[in-house]
Amino acid sequence: MNKRLLTVTIISWLYIAAGAVGLAHHIMEINRQQPFQVELVWILLLSLIAIVCGALILRGSIWARWLALAWIAFHVLLSFFHSLQQVLMHGLLFVLIAYVLFRPEARAYFRRRETSDV
Repeated sequence: MNKRLLTVTIISWLYIAAGAVGLAHHIMEINRQQPFQVELVWILLLSLIAIVCGALILRGSIWARWLALAWIAFHVLLSFFHSLQQVLMHGLLFVLIAYVLFRPEARAYFRRRETSDV
């Protein structure tokens, strides 16, 4: 049986929630006098990527794990422009997400899902 691990499900829903909250929050920042702000477009795109990562991880997509890891790695890099606390928090999240998505039980789940889709 291709039962998804609870930890993988939690990580997936956290990505979906983070993306949805980020999207809702940053949509409110759209200025009607200047609707196209390049930075805001990138932020909204990153929020959408988080939602897509979470949804595809729920479906068992192998490559979505890598995209999710790249997403949090990007946030670790961005944190260096803010504070040491943010670097440490995002770094901790990076390690936790990598562990959950790439431990042997999770790899077995994703591998079974990938071969059953073929």
